[in-house]
Amino acid sequence: MPGMRMTAATLLLLVCCGAAAAAGLSARHAWIRLLPGDLPAAGYLELVNTGADSVRLTGAQSPGFGTIELHESSEQSGVARMRRVERLAIPAGGTLVLEPRGYHLMLSGPSGDLQPGERVPVTLEFSDGTRLPVSFLLRDASGR
Repeated sequence: MPGMRMTAATLLLLVCCGAAAAAGLSARHAWIRLLPGDLPAAGYLELVNTGADSVRLTGAQSPGFGTIELHESSEQSGVARMRRVERLAIPAGGTLVLEPRGYHLMLSGPSGDLQPGERVPVTLEFSDGTRLPVSFLLRDASGR
């Protein structure tokens, strides 16, 4: 029956991708910066909404990490700050960029020994119930 499980898993992935495609959402340039020790990693990507309605990114899950939060980095008067955010809007026909020194995914509690060059699945969650599976490339602390 292992072949049946693989087929069911593949079908589930296609259903999830189909739901995201129906909502007009896609992701590109997805990568995670791994930091040494127990420091949390940061995830970056571009989210494109070709749909007619605005959507909001509200969370993410991954078998590679225990928790994932949405965060924003900023600098005020020379002081770097980071804060958790509950949701990020992606306007209809627009793009949301998660990038260093801006919005990003904060990934904590890696489930194993993750190495640069590997890929980790992350499922993005949206306010309308859409789920978008994305493969993130792991990079070292320098971003390479």
